[in-house]
Amino acid sequence: MRNLAFYLASLLLFCPLLAKSGSPALNDDVLGLIVFKADILDPLSKLASWNEDEDDPCGWTGVKCHAKTNRVTELSLVGFSLSGKIGRGLLQLQSIQKLYLSKNNFSGSLNPKLSQLESLRVVDLSENNLSGVIPDEFFGQCRSLRSLSLANNAFSGHIPPSLGSCLTLAALNLSSNRLSGSLPEGLWSLYGLRSLDLSSNSLVGQIPGGISRLYNLRSISLRQNRLSGRLPDDMGSCLLLKYLDFSVNFLTGSLPDSMHRLSMCSHLRLASNLFSGEVPTWIGEMKNLEFLDLSRNWFSGRVPESIGKLQLLKSLDLSRNRLTGGLPESIGACRSLTDLDLSGNSLTGNLPSWVFELKLQRISVSGNKMSGCISVGVSTTSDPTLSYLDLSGNAFSGAIPLVLGNLLSLQQLNLSGNLLSGSIPASILALETVEVLDLSRNLINGSIPLEIGKAVSLKELRLEKNSLAGEIPVQIGNCSSLTTMILSQNNLTGPLPPTLSNLTNLYKVDLSFNRLSGNLPKQLSNLPHLLSFNISHNLFSGDLPAGNFFNTISPSSLSDNPGLCGSVVNRSCPTVLPKPIVLNPNSSTSSADTSLSSKNSRHKKIIFSISAFIAIGAAAVIALGVITITILNMRVRASTDPHSAAALALSDGYYSNSPSTDANSGKLVMFSGSDPNFSARAHAILNKDCELGRGGFGTVYKTILRDGRPVVIKKLTVSSLVKSQEDFEREVKKLGKPRHSNLVALEGYYWTQSLQLLIYEFVSGGSLYKHLHECSTSNPFSWQQRFDIILGIARSIAYLHRLNIIHYNLKSSNILIDGSGEAKVGDYGLAKLLPMLDRYVLSSKIQSALGYMAPEFACRMVKITEKCDVYGFGVLLLEIITGRRPVEYMEDDVVVLCDVVRVALEEGRVDELVDGRIGGKFPAEEAVPVVKLGLICTSQVPSNRPGMNEVVSILEMIRCPQEHLEDEST
Repeated sequence: MRNLAFYLASLLLFCPLLAKSGSPALNDDVLGLIVFKADILDPLSKLASWNEDEDDPCGWTGVKCHAKTNRVTELSLVGFSLSGKIGRGLLQLQSIQKLYLSKNNFSGSLNPKLSQLESLRVVDLSENNLSGVIPDEFFGQCRSLRSLSLANNAFSGHIPPSLGSCLTLAALNLSSNRLSGSLPEGLWSLYGLRSLDLSSNSLVGQIPGGISRLYNLRSISLRQNRLSGRLPDDMGSCLLLKYLDFSVNFLTGSLPDSMHRLSMCSHLRLASNLFSGEVPTWIGEMKNLEFLDLSRNWFSGRVPESIGKLQLLKSLDLSRNRLTGGLPESIGACRSLTDLDLSGNSLTGNLPSWVFELKLQRISVSGNKMSGCISVGVSTTSDPTLSYLDLSGNAFSGAIPLVLGNLLSLQQLNLSGNLLSGSIPASILALETVEVLDLSRNLINGSIPLEIGKAVSLKELRLEKNSLAGEIPVQIGNCSSLTTMILSQNNLTGPLPPTLSNLTNLYKVDLSFNRLSGNLPKQLSNLPHLLSFNISHNLFSGDLPAGNFFNTISPSSLSDNPGLCGSVVNRSCPTVLPKPIVLNPNSSTSSADTSLSSKNSRHKKIIFSISAFIAIGAAAVIALGVITITILNMRVRASTDPHSAAALALSDGYYSNSPSTDANSGKLVMFSGSDPNFSARAHAILNKDCELGRGGFGTVYKTILRDGRPVVIKKLTVSSLVKSQEDFEREVKKLGKPRHSNLVALEGYYWTQSLQLLIYEFVSGGSLYKHLHECSTSNPFSWQQRFDIILGIARSIAYLHRLNIIHYNLKSSNILIDGSGEAKVGDYGLAKLLPMLDRYVLSSKIQSALGYMAPEFACRMVKITEKCDVYGFGVLLLEIITGRRPVEYMEDDVVVLCDVVRVALEEGRVDELVDGRIGGKFPAEEAVPVVKLGLICTSQVPSNRPGMNEVVSILEMIRCPQEHLEDEST
């Protein structure tokens, strides 16, 4: 086939005259398609019908021809799993009008001659692996192209300036690529353009004026770029515009008044920008609006009454702004409204009756200052459609309405953080549709209703910080979907129901600060997904369940239970001995023994006394023997244990570069090829005096090489879990390859079956954690130093990701500062040394990274990817900027840094976020986007987090925006 393809390609190159007559022209299409096929792989044999021996391709799969000329007019191979390059064979299809190759695995660059085909009208190459820059001549020579989609590929570089020459374009989609630079000036010259999608790229700069020239424009999306500045004043001149999405950018200022002329617009999405001022009253003039999203901006003032004029409005999202005042009654006129989100503002007043009368599907007014009773009319439940209700974080009071139990479609109910009192309505717990029920942080009393057993779909139950009493119902064992159960800080009593062991999906349980008692059911050890089980500050007693999670449970999760025993709580359990046999000397079995009773009684007492003496003596001898043997074993182990200093003698050839297989000597490898001997004697290595610290994976020591260079030795504490030398060495050698100025270099390693050491370069300046949280305030990091540290960390993680290395354990204590103030990232990739570990063991090894761990660590079914590092980096960024720890434990609360930063940013208090030790000496134009970047990196959804290469680019742009623009324009 390859030789045939070469021959055919030669024909196409040197015999162009074949296309001048009817039948040879038909062969020209056949030859072109066969050459195209020869350049690709067809794993599913979708193109099996393409036969080079045929003269007519019109019956081939995916091919359509003109009815009269039999020339190929359309090629549609969508979703065929084809791969390879889109070759020049297609250039022979001189009559082709439509080319659909989307949803395949094509790679390589875009052929600039493709657009020269005179008849070509539609090209869709979306959802492939095409890369490189878009050739400037592709647009400069396009003749009749009306629709082009290159979406979801890997194109990079600028959008070619020649785009403005492709005047026939009506639809252009370049979304989800890696395009950079500013919008080309010629973009607004495409007068026939009806649809424009440049979303999910890295475009920068302002949106240029002149968009009013696109009088045919119906849809425009610039979502998720880095565009800045104000919207063009002529934005409202595109009178036919129906869809506008500029979300997730850095756009500022107020909305242009001209936008009120967009009366045809049905979708207006401007979320996650920096818009300010009041929500304009003219918004009510956009009568065709169905979706209005102004969330996550800095809009202030009241919610305009004019919104009530939007009769077609289906979704209204004004969340995460700085809106004040009450909810206008006029919104009750929006009879089409199904989704309402006003959360994260400063709204006051009562909850209007229309909130429940509009038959909404989703309601959220959380995080405001609303008060009063929650009033739900009986008519609300006549046609129940509400599936999501979030009134949390307000000051609502009174009882929980009973009629909420009639909302038969309700899936999530969050009333937490209010002043609600009374008992939990049994009707709510009886709802079979509820998946999340959060009534925490209220004044609720009474007991947990037995009807909870009917909540078969319940996944998350949060009732903490109330005044609940009574026992945990055994019926809770019927909630087979339950994954999270938080009942802490109540007055619950009684034992744990053994039916908890039926909840095989549980991964988080918190029963702390109650008065629960009794033994823990042994069957709890069978729960396969358990990651957290906190029963501290209760009255539990007895031994812990054995095995699985409970072998590594944190002692803090068990504290203040005086009756608990076992090695974890450092309290021995009482030995259970068989009940002694006690004979009554006065008893008799027959009258004949009566006369001997007195004598036998005395004799038996003597015998029992002697037996007691013998038993006590035997016990003492056994105990002494056990102690003696233990001491001897310890001495023997001390003399032979490879952990001992003697086993670590690095002189006399004990450590060698040669791959020794002697179990007594081990194997030492130095990646630099330097002399492996150490100048320190054996007693100085792994000596307590040389210990620098302890981490999740091991203890760290300092020693000196023979050439006088200091190094750090990490003794892995998980040696018993590492069984394969081959796997260990393969991963360590992979970790020894990275060389980056912001990485702590791995110099070598030492291996035995029971001991593994990693040898790192020594960094003198101490950890970032120490500088941020433990050092004096006399010489704190400046803004410039903090920015440099953040950028250095970002560059090193991006470098690791390019090498397919995930850090797994990113936190400030693993970032070292060298003598020049440069950040160096350490402990990267160590989790890969433990291939046999499951998700829980991994997370328990890095539990000290609490606050840095991405939420997907809690789900066993989700693959851990580079986006977990991005989350940890985001937390680390915010920690460096604020000088605060990721999680801070107060007397009666837990403060999460990401939440604090998010609220402060939304309220415009960035100056309060930056570490006060800087003294206000920082540029606000850098602080705001840096903080915003940190929050984007800590998104709960992994796909919403940027890649680390993108993070580096954003940081570099923030540091020198003008220089960045100039660099990209050259």
